Amino acid sequence: MDADRLIAWDRELRTAHSLLRAALEATRSALSPGGAAPDATSDLALFCIGFCSALDGHHRSEDRSLFPALREEHPELGGTIDKLMQDHSMLSHLLAGLRHAVESGESAAAIERHLDGVGAIMESHFRFEEREILEPLRTLTVDATVKDALGPL
Repeated sequence: MDADRLIAWDRELRTAHSLLRAALEATRSALSPGGAAPDATSDLALFCIGFCSALDGHHRSEDRSLFPALREEHPELGGTIDKLMQDHSMLSHLLAGLRHAVESGESAAAIERHLDGVGAIMESHFRFEEREILEPLRTLTVDATVKDALGPL
């Protein structure tokens, strides 16, 4: 049996979510407490680009690799997977807004509102995903690496 087939996908998903939560908090902590607008080379801009890329990459990988395998082995999860993919689309839109706010130098308060929105939807999405698909992931066979299935975290 190939080593990739021995991956515990439920554990890998929880780990990916933990890393993304930490990346959001690192991005939030880079927000200037004085309320000054960041410039394009600020820590906030760098953290934001990293966080936005990581979260978006995670969702694209799930959509491309993990979810098709899950749908094939568990067709009864079709509606759940559709909802998760819809969340991915919404989060992509919110991430684009966050990135634009940072790159265009919006105020710290405006960026904080973007981070709050992304954080709230992200957390709701992660909890729903973990509640609905962790059990089926425990037995899932995916012919992919962790990076291909869950993104470059």
